[in-house]
Amino acid sequence: MRADQVIIEPILSEKSNIAREGDCKKYTFRVDPKANKFEIMQACKELFGVNCISCNVMNVGGKPKFSRGKGGYIKGYRSSWKKAIVTLAKGESISAIEGV
Repeated sequence: MRADQVIIEPILSEKSNIAREGDCKKYTFRVDPKANKFEIMQACKELFGVNCISCNVMNVGGKPKFSRGKGGYIKGYRSSWKKAIVTLAKGESISAIEGV
């Protein structure tokens, strides 16, 4: 799997912005469901040129979703996805996400 297929998009939320601040920066990404920790760390190194110390991976379950249809309410679910939190070495950062 290529590096650009492993990392789908960065997650820019209030919680992930707080995790990026500090000595060891933690970046959160939405990743391919078939990717493992080592592939994610290698993709970060190839795409952004940074050294990763660790990677935590979790599967996020789909939430229930209700919408109004022709015959009443339609019940469904959002799709499940995989999230990775990558910790970088001290003093390193990803300038593309930081906006610098």
